Amino acid sequence: MTQINHLIEIHELKKTYQSGDTNVDAIKQMNFFIDDQEFVTLMGQSGSGKSTLLSIMGGLNHPTQGKVLVDSLDLYDLTAEQRADFRSEYIGFIFQSFQLIPYLTVLENVKLPMAVTGLKKNIKHQMAVEVIDRVGLGSKALRLPDQLSGGEQERVAIARAIVNKPPIILADEPTGNLDSKTAKEIMMLLQSLNTDGHTVIVVTHNSDMEAYATRNIRVMDGECFVACKPK
Repeated sequence: MTQINHLIEIHELKKTYQSGDTNVDAIKQMNFFIDDQEFVTLMGQSGSGKSTLLSIMGGLNHPTQGKVLVDSLDLYDLTAEQRADFRSEYIGFIFQSFQLIPYLTVLENVKLPMAVTGLKKNIKHQMAVEVIDRVGLGSKALRLPDQLSGGEQERVAIARAIVNKPPIILADEPTGNLDSKTAKEIMMLLQSLNTDGHTVIVVTHNSDMEAYATRNIRVMDGECFVACKPK
């Protein structure tokens, strides 16, 4: 029987934090997989464990137990330096609070992930300009973040996440601070990136966002409880 290798595999995952003398299970136990070029939402209320799960999948947060395999690579068998190299090559992060550098222009913010690539300066510039155009901000490349709307800042964060052309995009509540019209535009942009071949994983508490995904994984009280397998 042929073994199927999924792009991302989560096996017996658990994450426990210590709060004083008490252990708190952010993730009690999870087992699921995500295939190449899926668009998956991790849906759950605040405190359900979904953001913790996303950070573990991205190699940022060591689990208490269990395995995270990406392209058959066990993330937490790697050294910290190897994980950093992995993130640079494989993962584009879109953080809830944008995390843009306020004194850098849009263009400079987008170039940041390319600092470790060793690419020539003109190539970096060309790649950054291309993704800024892609997210619809070509005319605002030289503006500072505080000269942009919330939706535009989100687009900068997306451009920065995709500039190195990572196969996987992880987005933590990318529409959480946006009005409904702008949220729809951002989800459609992520949908188009998925169509272009990126695997997109979006953490959200808004069930309206599930409509844009090819599959929805629901998270509650640290457990995956609905649609852990594809439709």
